[in-house]
Formats: sequence, C-alpha cells, structure tokens
Amino acid sequence: MISWSDFEKVEMRVGTIIQVDDFPKAKNPAYKLTIDFGPLGIKKSSAQITKLYQKESLIGKQIIAVVNFPLKQIADFMSECLVLGAVGDDKEVTLLSADMQVENGLMIG
Repeated sequence: MISWSDFEKVEMRVGTIIQVDDFPKAKNPAYKLTIDFGPLGIKKSSAQITKLYQKESLIGKQIIAVVNFPLKQIADFMSECLVLGAVGDDKEVTLLSADMQVENGLMIG
C-alpha cells in the first residue's frame, strides 16, 4: 500500500501526440513520441506501442503520461515523460486516454 501523499506526488497530465518517429536503436520495438502538454510545453517519450498502433493513427491522439519523473536515457534518446497504458499478456500496450477531448496539460486526479 502507498499513502495518499505518495500518490499525490505522481503528476499525470493529458497531452496530445504531435509527432511519431521510428526508434530503430531501442532494445524493444518502440516509437519516439513528441507530445504537447499545453502550458507544460513539449515533451518526448519512448513508447513500446508498435504492436497495436501505426504511426499515422497516433498523430492528434490525446494520452495520459507521468511528467515528473527524472529523464531516462533509452539508447541514444532521452525520455522526458512516461506514457501510460494497459499492458496485456503479450506485452502489447493499450494507451490510456481521456474519453473526451480536453485541454492539453490538464492534471489527472
């Protein structure tokens, strides 16, 4: 169990994917995502979502991400946030998102 104050430290925000690039240097198949978090600015993330998503279908998609983790180097790329998803048995990831279009940067709570 974690405490409520522990949960409050995790800053989850809504962002819109504005660019998707292949990531051939990643150990596991992944995309490089560029995400607009509104007032928080643009952040980049590596996401292992290639099993269920084509690059073209991700542009304009709103997602949920943790934005207050430290930077994480993945191969030659610095990931600035953690995109959240439900992980299936075969490690396929289904992205978490809002069910309505909302303003980029809104906090999840």
